[in-house]
Amino acid sequence: MKKISRKLFLKKTAAGLAALAASPVLFSCDGSDVDDREIRKVAPLAGEYDVVIAGGGPAGFIAAIAAARQGAKTAVIERYGFFGGMATIGYVAPISVFARNNELVIGGIPWEFVKRLESMGGAFIEWPKANIDFDIELYKLCCQRMICEAGVDMYMHSAMIGCEMVGKSIETVIIENKNGLETLAAKVFIDCTGDADLAHMANVPMQPNPDGELQPASFCFILSGVDTESELLKNCMYHNGLNGPSQCKPVREKLLAMKSAGADLPDFGGPWFNNVLHSGSVAVNITRRATDSTDNRNFSAVECQLREDIFNFVRILKENFAEFRNAYVSSTAPQAGVRESRRICGVHTVTADEYVNAYRYEDSVSRGIHPIDIHASEGTHQIRIDLEKPAYVPYRALVAPKYPNLLVAGRCLSADRQALASLRVMASCMGTGQAAGVAAAQSITEHCSVQSVNTEKLVATLKELGAVL
Repeated sequence: MKKISRKLFLKKTAAGLAALAASPVLFSCDGSDVDDREIRKVAPLAGEYDVVIAGGGPAGFIAAIAAARQGAKTAVIERYGFFGGMATIGYVAPISVFARNNELVIGGIPWEFVKRLESMGGAFIEWPKANIDFDIELYKLCCQRMICEAGVDMYMHSAMIGCEMVGKSIETVIIENKNGLETLAAKVFIDCTGDADLAHMANVPMQPNPDGELQPASFCFILSGVDTESELLKNCMYHNGLNGPSQCKPVREKLLAMKSAGADLPDFGGPWFNNVLHSGSVAVNITRRATDSTDNRNFSAVECQLREDIFNFVRILKENFAEFRNAYVSSTAPQAGVRESRRICGVHTVTADEYVNAYRYEDSVSRGIHPIDIHASEGTHQIRIDLEKPAYVPYRALVAPKYPNLLVAGRCLSADRQALASLRVMASCMGTGQAAGVAAAQSITEHCSVQSVNTEKLVATLKELGAVL
């Protein structure tokens, strides 16, 4: 008999309701033992793996490649039909930040991905910071090719709705897709969902948020018909730090003046106009509204408001700047970009003091150099703290106490709000994804819990892959 996580019952989906109703034993929400044979009737086993990764974003697709290359039989679950996370579902650009003063801070498989994307004509590396401008569609293709070449099984268009547990050990995850309800079993699971969905289902304790404030979401979009050769755009659409701030100051000042004069203008950030490698088009990051991405009703309502904001701001740009006179929205992101939500309480929590002072842990497995960047949940303000030295991330921040086969990577790692405000960016997420993927495979070969992984060996393996530690 296996005990099924109570969270499964709280996360049933409409399509699975009829099937679940046919098996009343599954509704024992008191957490009593459930016969796993009954579960398999409605959610048949689709695959047994060494490692299953939840989420195919920048942490997830790198983790999948890393685990598979270490010899682990690996699968990745992704709710969209493509990989890339905030880069491809949020149009968040550029990929920030891989280097400091032309020296890589994050290497290995993440940098291999960048170079491969560059060879496909899909990336432009902005030295000396190595911010990466990219073509969104080629980004998707490059992810797909590298995952397929690594031999990773893909469960796309799949929503993860629950997990089965024995004690604190996750036995399976249950997914829903066009095949119905399915189960994936694994020895180790890696949560790369950004919102810590799997960890939440498994009742992993989360970081407290006493004031309830979260960084706002931004709904990014592609604006075409733009004069990208103009001085206005050339001076701000590259993020190398050589041409002044990437924030477009003339547009910002105009918007602030309009607000001061009483114009009914939504809150905004930046604005940032980002190179997408196609003349006449830019990725725009300007909208912002407070939201909780883990609350379906709230997030849906805020996305609707943000979509209205997109077209309001485009109208203002067209009316006030010749460079945007012929502009039009050619594409909006599949979803709004999320900066902050759930984070686990790990074996160690990275603090702002440790991060800013580049404290080097014995089990350091990744780095970060992006500024601490906190966007106000209301208004137009932003707090930015530049780092003098690249920071470190300990392996212990990817591991929750007492959960022997669960790792996390990316935005849901164990960090305080200030440290997260740097670690949330995509290059840093790729670095922690690489570490988690290697650690997952290593825990299997060592026949040990993720907490007991030999971190000296882990660090040595990451260095062999090209990680800069």
